[in-house]
Amino acid sequence: MINKNIKKLKNKINQLNIDGYIIPKNDEFFSEYDQNNRLKNISNFTGSAGFAVILKNKNYLFVDGRYTIQAKKEAGKNFKIIELHKQLPYQIIKNYKLGFDPKLFTSKKLMFYFSKHNKLISIKKNLIDSVSKKNIKKTRPFFSLNKKIVGESHLSKIRKVIDYLKKNKTDFLFISAPENVAWILNIRGYDNPTSPIPNCRLIIGKNKKLFLIAKEENCQKIIKENIIKKNQLIDLDNFENFINKIKGKNFIIDNQSCSIFYEKIIKSKFNIINKGDPIYDLKSVKNPCEIKHMIEAHNKDGLALTRFIFWIKNINKKKLTEVDAQIKLEKFRRYSADYLFPSFDTIAGTGSNGAIVHYRATKKSTKIINKKDIFLCDSGGQYKYGTTDVTRTISFSKPKKFIKDIYTKVLKGHIAVAQTNLQKDNTGKKIDKRARKFLKVSKLDYAHGTGHGVGFFLNVHEGPQSISKHNTVKIKQGMILSNEPGFYKEGDFGIRIENLIYVKNFKKKMYFENLTFVPMEKDLINFKMLNNNEKNYLFKYHLNIYSKYSKFLNRPERKWLASLI
Repeated sequence: MINKNIKKLKNKINQLNIDGYIIPKNDEFFSEYDQNNRLKNISNFTGSAGFAVILKNKNYLFVDGRYTIQAKKEAGKNFKIIELHKQLPYQIIKNYKLGFDPKLFTSKKLMFYFSKHNKLISIKKNLIDSVSKKNIKKTRPFFSLNKKIVGESHLSKIRKVIDYLKKNKTDFLFISAPENVAWILNIRGYDNPTSPIPNCRLIIGKNKKLFLIAKEENCQKIIKENIIKKNQLIDLDNFENFINKIKGKNFIIDNQSCSIFYEKIIKSKFNIINKGDPIYDLKSVKNPCEIKHMIEAHNKDGLALTRFIFWIKNINKKKLTEVDAQIKLEKFRRYSADYLFPSFDTIAGTGSNGAIVHYRATKKSTKIINKKDIFLCDSGGQYKYGTTDVTRTISFSKPKKFIKDIYTKVLKGHIAVAQTNLQKDNTGKKIDKRARKFLKVSKLDYAHGTGHGVGFFLNVHEGPQSISKHNTVKIKQGMILSNEPGFYKEGDFGIRIENLIYVKNFKKKMYFENLTFVPMEKDLINFKMLNNNEKNYLFKYHLNIYSKYSKFLNRPERKWLASLI
């Protein structure tokens, strides 16, 4: 049965005399998890990345390797699913007039995916909004973070950007990514379901002038706290007039988040300098104060996860669904007064659902957790102040030998990443090979990166650093990454082991230190496949967990945790 919204959209396409329309996952702020998910509205696909192309006679959904199985399941009836690493859109879609919303695309992305062989038509009114209900959440005021929490004042951060502008002989920087505005002004907000993002944009001039593009009702608190003055606020509807009034020659824009809409306005008066937003690099390196608070957040989160794993393995006797497990895990997190909300929607997949890399259980789709299957649980929390992300694969009965062997190979890759010699392997591309090498021996692999960067009380996924096959960004002291190799057998099971790690420096040597301390699944380990170094790593890891949490646990929990050492 075809989605009613698709029929309505095809009628709009015919009325506008175009051949098709492009729908990205992101909103106008290029958020990964946004309130108004237009891609889901048209396709039923709930993944965090991808885009659709609706033509008069065909529908395509383009996704990366993380979402292939999920996309087929959720959107396969109405869409042909294409894996982006195998085919780019312009290789399939040729000689069409394609409409797009200029506020939802950067020039770079649109050119890369569609410009070859197609004519692109900018359409001011978003066509998905005209055929489906827009989810509008009531806005709440932005709030500021104390310097004691973030470790550096917003004025100090602004000075760094001004120095960058002067060095590059540029008049202005347009900061279009809200998380970058949040970082530089030390503010946060409620405009994203799982990240404390304030939806706004910022212009910084080399002459120390500052202009915040945001709704005035969102800025009352930060105006009172003198972070921004009322006369420095620019209403979105007045943006073009404002650009025409300010004086200068050059502008730096962010090719990752500056939409074609804003680029066109700025380009009408200024030269665009293609240097990129320096804040991505600046905020990727956490200062000692941020690291300290991230450690605190992870200790609270680790305790919640440890208690949850004990409960689901040893206490729970009734039939439990994936949604039940999610709700229970959330309860354990809420025991901490510093816990705010999840850092992304929990992934709780039993058996074959665990093979869907970014599976989301709903009340309609949820399965009962079969004790004979393995259970994959990937979750995270936003704390005052810190962001967590952890995955564990849990067993409830004696697992099959081949599953234990694969889990152990994933674990060996996980330990290899944690023990990386960063003097030698100092980029994500090099580290990624360490994670996959034990699986590769058996001609096994996984279709996602080994690790992503993480923000400080911001987005759970933040670059520019990552551990992946193509990332060449140098790993620096203070960076936080995930370490999450895995393996997925479609229709059967999924395995992933994820910790967050940060880069520490001691005696001029950099190395990874674990932020996450949550028990590994001992019942899934084939200890004959581990060398002495790996066994020693696990011993110390579980001893560390016991030392941190034992005083907060009851007797049965302590006894179980001690048995893992």
